[in-house]
Amino acid sequence: MPEGHTIHRLAARHAALLAGDKVTAASPQGRFAEGAARLCGTVLDGTEAYGKHLLHHYAGELTLHIHLGLYGRFTDGDGEPPEPVGQVRLRLTSDRHWLDLRGPTACELLTPPEVAALRARLGPDPLRADADPHRAYHRIRRSGTPLAALLLDQSVVAGTGLIFVTEALFRANVPPTLPGRLLTPAGWDALWADLVALMTRAVGYGQIDTVRDAHLPEAMGRPARVDRHGGEVYVYRRSGAPCHVCATPVSRDTLAGRNLYWCPTCQPG
Repeated sequence: MPEGHTIHRLAARHAALLAGDKVTAASPQGRFAEGAARLCGTVLDGTEAYGKHLLHHYAGELTLHIHLGLYGRFTDGDGEPPEPVGQVRLRLTSDRHWLDLRGPTACELLTPPEVAALRARLGPDPLRADADPHRAYHRIRRSGTPLAALLLDQSVVAGTGLIFVTEALFRANVPPTLPGRLLTPAGWDALWADLVALMTRAVGYGQIDTVRDAHLPEAMGRPARVDRHGGEVYVYRRSGAPCHVCATPVSRDTLAGRNLYWCPTCQPG
């Protein structure tokens, strides 16, 4: 599932392609035919990302809500769109560009109260200027749940997925199983600031890089990471490999059905 930086990149991309234009909407697959009919002929006022949720705001208080889930993806291009290939849930076109959506978990129109309810159930997003990290810490400091599970809970922090969570915890020297209530206010402030920095960097570069300069391949004389997710990381999907900092083999376990990765030396429990 895409992490929050990908959704923020998509929001910016879609605004650059279609904002201010009157769009034609269609659902070649047919599953969003009624919604597409309502969007057709309206102007895209702007886009917004909140965590892993993408919002298109149209004239007339229409909001298109998209959650990509595990399989959703967008394609786009200039000029006339090609013939639809595969299960295209939604196609948006303007005089200049086209945009196709396939396989999302959610593709729906929301009213303003429904948009407000969506925002209300999400935690602060480290990539948003209006984020209030103290709202997340209020939940964390009252909970005995492992910190990794809390950070993966989108109602606590929005947009963080397994890569950002495991890597930020490593960089903070905090074990993923630490009960939330044991995280100090100073520890939370530092962890939040690092999430903001890591996710902002990922928006700019389009991939998640978490390794400090001293631990990059060229600095350590080691091979670059080869992984479909791209980017240099400390522990994510590196179980059994030596830690870049201390050479201890990286550990892996599961928590609520999710894999966890950590260094038992750098993140002592």
